Amino acid sequence: MEPNLERLVPACVREFEPYIPSKPDHELRNLYGCDRLYRLNNNENPLGPPPGAQEIIRRFPPPLGAVYPSGDSYDLRGEIAAFHGIHPDQVLVGNGANEVITFVIKAFCEPGDNIITADRTFAVYEWVAVFSGIEARVVPLKEGRFDGPAMLDRIDDATKVIFLCNPNNPTGTYWSRDTLVAFLEAVGGRQIVVVDEAYFEFVEAGDYPDGVSLVGAYPNVVAFRTFSKMYGIAGLRIGYLAGDRNVVDMIRRTCVVYSVNAVAQAAALACLRDDTGHIARTRALMRQSRAFLREELGRMGLPVICGEGNFLIVKLPGSDTLAYRKLMREGVMIRPMTGFRYPNHIRVTLAGMEAMEAFIRALKKILA
Repeated sequence: MEPNLERLVPACVREFEPYIPSKPDHELRNLYGCDRLYRLNNNENPLGPPPGAQEIIRRFPPPLGAVYPSGDSYDLRGEIAAFHGIHPDQVLVGNGANEVITFVIKAFCEPGDNIITADRTFAVYEWVAVFSGIEARVVPLKEGRFDGPAMLDRIDDATKVIFLCNPNNPTGTYWSRDTLVAFLEAVGGRQIVVVDEAYFEFVEAGDYPDGVSLVGAYPNVVAFRTFSKMYGIAGLRIGYLAGDRNVVDMIRRTCVVYSVNAVAQAAALACLRDDTGHIARTRALMRQSRAFLREELGRMGLPVICGEGNFLIVKLPGSDTLAYRKLMREGVMIRPMTGFRYPNHIRVTLAGMEAMEAFIRALKKILA
């Protein structure tokens, strides 16, 4: 007897369109007939982890693979707290930023509630809400930026969480400290405001705010950070949130303990203790590759959306999904932007010059 999925599965899950991840690189190389694949689709750091984290990964004792990790990332939470000058109980570590997004929505929302997000931003906020039976109110960007007044207009008594990706993925635009503070003043503590700072370490603009530092004055702020981007350990899946102690205590109740593996915890500790100039080296490489792409794409007459972060968006004269397939045959993997509500655009991760030159050669070839 087959189970009656119509009866057993909530409509919000049945009707949700699942995200289909890409195949492994070896399968993609076989599928598209390319000997080498430049990964410019996931905003990964081409330099990899800092040296200290690399050593942790290399030397992790195999017998410890049989031992459960710290269930609440005790040592790492202490290091993160010291790094930010806050109490360890204000920190919550998760299996990547996606898990901490889920923690927040589970902690504050139930069916009948809603969250507010943007139409062209990190899609996981919307996805988690929708398949959890929570309404996601999607507010269009205005001139490529979050539209604060429009977001405030969508708030009602059922609004629990507002998500701000700062700087925004995929546009690279950001709210300055003054803009963010003005928005928080207008919210007035009535909702939780998540400030997702996944690309924090890439930003060099002087007026860019530190969300964690705002928690004291605005206890409804929850800031997200990740070790996947600048620190280059995306494969270990580890991120964290920081907030007011009482707020984090509520979120902690929704956590799954032991979800963060021991290698990830140890490597993240090494990332925070890194004094080898990893961030400076990465930023220098990003500046070089960004300048190269902007110049080359400008010569090709292709509009570019380029802000903070380790990526940029290119507008193509035709289909982004078709361009994806053609570029894959040239061994270059980018992110088509139709899923981000940017049809005919592609997002390109900034990487080493070999990869950047390969991308430009391939793009010229497919457009010709």
